[in-house]
Amino acid sequence: MAFIDLGDQFIALSRGRHQRPDQDRHFGLVVDDRSAVRDLAIKAGAKMLDGDFLDFLDPWGNRIEVVEYDDLQFTKAPDVLRGMGLHLPKSEKALKELHSKGMG
Repeated sequence: MAFIDLGDQFIALSRGRHQRPDQDRHFGLVVDDRSAVRDLAIKAGAKMLDGDFLDFLDPWGNRIEVVEYDDLQFTKAPDVLRGMGLHLPKSEKALKELHSKGMG
């Protein structure tokens, strides 16, 4: 089993699937720098998947999608960002998505 510490959260990955892998089921991680995660995943021997996103399989077949925070339409509350000491700007695409939902 592998534990990935994410500050105030964690993910536990384990072997022992009882069903075959599929193309849709996955979990996503939001990061500041997707290229750094890609480098780490490659160095760790992850199977990189083709596509427009950074998707890969861990050694047990779990599909992981990595998204950069600035490209995500979701945002953290201003108090949370201040408390974390972060300033995380959004891309134009993400800002348009937020605006279209009345949140920008």
